[in-house]
Amino acid sequence: MDDNNPEKLYYSISEVSAMLNVNASHIRFWEKEFEILKPKKNTKGNRQFTKADIENLKLIYYLTKEKGYTLNGANEHLKTKRKSTEKNMKILESLRKVRQFLVELKQDID
Repeated sequence: MDDNNPEKLYYSISEVSAMLNVNASHIRFWEKEFEILKPKKNTKGNRQFTKADIENLKLIYYLTKEKGYTLNGANEHLKTKRKSTEKNMKILESLRKVRQFLVELKQDID
C-alpha cells in the first residue's frame, strides 16, 4: 500500500491491480464472487477501494493464487478461518521482507 500517503482513503482499481500485480478485470471478477468485497463507487461508477478492501483482496489472492484454493473453497475458508489465514499471510509477508533484505545485503557484500 502507499505508506508514503497514510491519509489516502480510497484507491482506484488501477492502483489496486498494480499493488497485487493482477488485471483490473480479475478484481472485478473477484468482486462478484466474494461477498466480503464491496468497494464504494463514485458518481461515475468508478470503484473506490479502502485499505480494508485491499486487505480482503490480499487474502483472496493469497488463498487462490498462492495456496491453490478454488473460489468456493476460498470463500468458505474466509468464513470459517479468517483470523488464522490473516495471521499466516502476515507472517509470510514478514518472511518475504526479511528474505528480500538478506538478498540485498548479500548483493552489497559481494
